[in-house]
Amino acid sequence: MIQIYFKIAWRNLMKRKFYAFVSILGLSVGITFTLLIGTYIWGELQVNTDLKNVENQYLIQSKWKKPDIGLEITTLAPLAKTLKENYPNLVENYYGFEGYTSTISNGDKVFREDIQIGDATLLNMYGFELLYGDSKTALNQPYTMVISSEQAIKYFGKLDCLGKSLTVESNAGQKKSFMITGVLGKVNTNSVINLLSDTRIPILMSFESSKFWGIEKYFAWNNPYNVGYIELKNGVKPESVAQVMSKLIKANAPENISANLQAYLVPMKDVYLEANNGIVKKTIFTLLFVALFILLMAIVNFINMSIGNSVTRLKEIGVRKMLGSEKGQLIRQFLAESILISFFSLLISLILYEVFQPFFGEMLHKKIPSLLTVSSYFYLFAVLFAVLIGLLSGIYPAFILSNLPSIDSLKGKLKSIKENIFFRRLLIVSQFTIALFVFVGASVISKQVNYFFNKDLGYQKEAVVTLSVPRDWSPVGVDKMERIRDEMAKLKEVSQVSLSYDIPAGHGGNNNAFYKMGQDSTQAVYVQTITTDEKYADAYQIPMVAGVYFQRKQEGFQARKIVLNETGFKTLGFKNPTEAIGKEIRIHYYPQPFTIVGVTKDFHIASMHKAISPLVFMNVKDFTFFRYFSFKIQPNNLAQSLSSIEQKWKTLMPGSAFEYTFIDDTLQKLYQSEIQLKKASQVATILSIIIVLLGILGMVSMSIARRTKELGIRKVLGASSISIVMLFLKEFIVLIAIAIAISFPLGIISMNHWLTAYAYRIQLDWQTFLTVALGFSLIIAIFVCLQTFKTALENPIKSLKTE
Repeated sequence: MIQIYFKIAWRNLMKRKFYAFVSILGLSVGITFTLLIGTYIWGELQVNTDLKNVENQYLIQSKWKKPDIGLEITTLAPLAKTLKENYPNLVENYYGFEGYTSTISNGDKVFREDIQIGDATLLNMYGFELLYGDSKTALNQPYTMVISSEQAIKYFGKLDCLGKSLTVESNAGQKKSFMITGVLGKVNTNSVINLLSDTRIPILMSFESSKFWGIEKYFAWNNPYNVGYIELKNGVKPESVAQVMSKLIKANAPENISANLQAYLVPMKDVYLEANNGIVKKTIFTLLFVALFILLMAIVNFINMSIGNSVTRLKEIGVRKMLGSEKGQLIRQFLAESILISFFSLLISLILYEVFQPFFGEMLHKKIPSLLTVSSYFYLFAVLFAVLIGLLSGIYPAFILSNLPSIDSLKGKLKSIKENIFFRRLLIVSQFTIALFVFVGASVISKQVNYFFNKDLGYQKEAVVTLSVPRDWSPVGVDKMERIRDEMAKLKEVSQVSLSYDIPAGHGGNNNAFYKMGQDSTQAVYVQTITTDEKYADAYQIPMVAGVYFQRKQEGFQARKIVLNETGFKTLGFKNPTEAIGKEIRIHYYPQPFTIVGVTKDFHIASMHKAISPLVFMNVKDFTFFRYFSFKIQPNNLAQSLSSIEQKWKTLMPGSAFEYTFIDDTLQKLYQSEIQLKKASQVATILSIIIVLLGILGMVSMSIARRTKELGIRKVLGASSISIVMLFLKEFIVLIAIAIAISFPLGIISMNHWLTAYAYRIQLDWQTFLTVALGFSLIIAIFVCLQTFKTALENPIKSLKTE
């Protein structure tokens, strides 16, 4: 019986090829977008799920009463290990690490690599498998490392490099050979080795090598910048451990930390989704709703087409009822047709999925699996999805058409169909509303993202290139790098060069406690500290409000001089910049005071999610920490400028990796999620308009087919071509107006809520909504006019004969 339903359904589709084509194309667009977005979302939800014992794994995070004391994602260095040692009945295992970058080399193959120096428990705790080496002992010895398979190929040209060595440069400029004791197998993105960067796997080392890095002193209770993980015993609740952590912090940490810190556990399954104020989760929900909206529009199209096409099937329905067909049989027949259309749409969407999968992967900065690599569950889901869409699309038309009275159907009367004209118009309004809502969202998101890159950041980002430099964090190392800096500055292609630990749009420096002379240390405020040389403000064209940036051009180095930004002098309690100049302030744990010699204008060193924070600039000769050269180069010939810098670099620093990044590209990474959302919303807008136009194409075409005789009579009675066109157009104009009245308030509410995540944001203006309304209306009007104008020009005698 089912076979007969589908055979009849196939014949009916072949008889109505245009209707079938429009319906299948619309559903194909909706299903393709939904499958692509669904695959992306599934991949995001799977991050961390394949870690060993993930149900018991937690990241220790920090909540600070004074937010500038430390970071949210890090904790006190000894906390994870102490929990395991003191409370073995609660904690099964632990892992902590410090993140660095360094120059790694094998002969003439020199690269800068991320390095994760942590506890030897890493591989066993999370179940990371090694292609070569023993995971139980790979990180137990000093001066050993575990590398990824990609790094093995990069340095040695093969995977089996166990026992070979790579040369590592320390923060003090020393070089030492580290033996490779393990090569990682395939590792999916996770929040353990990809916590700081989701694009590169770091080289893994053990704390056994901490002496080489000079970080032994950092394993103290006054260091809140260590990443810590713990694995709980089966059945242990996070709340039990939270109480224990509070006791340990109170007993061991300095008073200024213990009074402000609340440590808490975040399940590893949630770490990736909740990072950066839950930006990943917000992006997932936004894309999910957009995909469902697009799919809903396609389904609405199908329902409208089915009801609109019913006029051609009235006599068929009447004959079948007179011959004994029951209502249930008719319903099953119409559902078979809708499911068949849905399956054809699925087949086409699978082809479109494979075609557009690389584009979507690039747009979302995530690899979207091809049909050859997806799980078998994907195809099972796709089939069930197609059946569900077929049922949802066909259930209403099936009941409407099966309820038509037999006599009226045989006579071709449309009374029952006409009674549902309100519902059909409601469907069109809902479709227009969704399209306009998506259009508004895409416009606002695009404006906000453009605002990020067009707003005056307070410094010049154009033609500024940054390079990571070899580390020698000593006075001798600073002097050496400053000599190299001065040599680089002599290049005719270079306007200025600066040495610093931090760059705009990069990872910020540490926070230190500052207080004015005469104040008690308990009144100290925590301020982000930026270590730079005296060339920094000139390289980035940061304006000075008062004083100088450490020293005048002809003056030599003066110890213990600092510079504030505008927010900084206000935070420290000065009334104006001039009052701050010459004043001395103290820093926790430093015996001698520092003198304020300058105040810069505020500028955005971080993203616009947060308001500009207070900054204190320390001279790199006072605090011998540095990571970058910043080159201000001639913008007219970037390639030649970079080539000259590279040649000079290789002369002055042979054996050092030359890897540069433009500040513009660094900024792009700050707003990667927003850029993804912008691109996805623009694609969704285009697809929604395509689906709307397909629906209008089908509706107008069927309306013209039904009203051919009426149009001929109107022409004979003197109706102009314009009035014929307006006959069709005016109905859509009314529906667009209703859709605007619904979608715009919803757009204002939702977009205002979305914009609250940014300290610096655009204001919603009437021009945006006017542009959307006019643009959408114009597209619909042109499309309707193009469809109806040919009919309006036809000879009315021909119209009367063909009806």
